[in-house]
Amino acid sequence: MTRCRLWSLAVLAAVVLAIQPAVADDIVSSWAATTLPPPPSLKPVKVEANQTALLVLDFSTDTCNSAQRPRCFDSLPTVAKLLAAARAHGAVVVYSTIPNGSIGASPQALAPRPGDPVVTAGADKFLGTDLANILQAKHVRTVIVTGTIAQGAVLYTASSAALRGYDVIVPIDGMSAPDAFGELATAWVFANGPASVSRHVTLTRSELIGFAASN
Repeated sequence: MTRCRLWSLAVLAAVVLAIQPAVADDIVSSWAATTLPPPPSLKPVKVEANQTALLVLDFSTDTCNSAQRPRCFDSLPTVAKLLAAARAHGAVVVYSTIPNGSIGASPQALAPRPGDPVVTAGADKFLGTDLANILQAKHVRTVIVTGTIAQGAVLYTASSAALRGYDVIVPIDGMSAPDAFGELATAWVFANGPASVSRHVTLTRSELIGFAASN
């Protein structure tokens, strides 16, 4: 074996040894050993009802039921209570469905009223819809985002609203995912994501949201 060949093999061995720790320490390899960060703080908020919209995103009996998404199903009474409070104080209520979904499949507790706006889109409900125009026409400055799936419609619509300059309220008990980790990850991103989003987002619980009556 030539000296050049031996040198090449030695270099290759050194490279392999150098990259092994990096591969061993990637996020998938260290997943089970990763420590969860502390939970984000939740803050009480009070909103001006006549400048606020409650977004009710993608709730459907087709999926939000005790068999398929029990976490969504369990959130329905909480969201229904928040919905009733928003309506009682005159806040705007906007619904969404996924493509090929039907607003007629909304859970009875969250059923829309005649005249409630409905938009249809994927994860970001601003994308390709009239949502921005609807909110502008109603002079909305604050949006309260509820929905399923947390890491889908809630994350992307709330982030899109924040990037548009809205004050965004996310009650953690009003968003759901197929498993708890989806909700945890979404809350963490809202609290620790880029300032262009996180500084506009307030994490809270529905019971900590107060409405100032419209004039």
